[in-house]
Amino acid sequence: MRVLSLLFALVLPAVAAAAQELAPDALVRQVTADVLESIQGDAALQAGDRKKAIALAEQKVLPHIDFTEATRLALGSWWKTATPAQRERLSTEFRGLLVRTYANAIGGYKGQTMRVLPLRMEAGADDVVVRNQFLRPGAPPLRVDYAMYKTPAGWKIYDIVAEGVSLVLTYRTPARGTCAGSC
Repeated sequence: MRVLSLLFALVLPAVAAAAQELAPDALVRQVTADVLESIQGDAALQAGDRKKAIALAEQKVLPHIDFTEATRLALGSWWKTATPAQRERLSTEFRGLLVRTYANAIGGYKGQTMRVLPLRMEAGADDVVVRNQFLRPGAPPLRVDYAMYKTPAGWKIYDIVAEGVSLVLTYRTPARGTCAGSC
């Protein structure tokens, strides 16, 4: 048991450091390749098995998303007035929404691929957009961009923009006083 503990103590920091050192486009490329390989190798995922799709998202994708930041951006000025408990609950619910959205997308897999476009990033940048094209047989490519920022644990996604539509801003609440009675 001590040998196993020592092995984890030595290997886990090296794995974390390797993930931390990946450039944002390399991280997106790696995660995309892992997800597509998993889908292609699993008939149940291809058939739309929701439980397996959620498990795949939990394992391969969600660790690279900062749900707290995404929720903060979606709430706008309301985030400042939310209590810590409300912020936590909202982040958890937003995470659940993204899990369901992702699981549904996996269920619709029919041979699509993702092309990560060349990254334009200045040296030392800590906030970038990784641009991609979602390639579908017989259809024009869809643009999917990942807004990412660098954390001590590596690059994290805080927004996904599909064909110019931001996932975060889609759920953004109107600022105070902007509803004019229609909210």
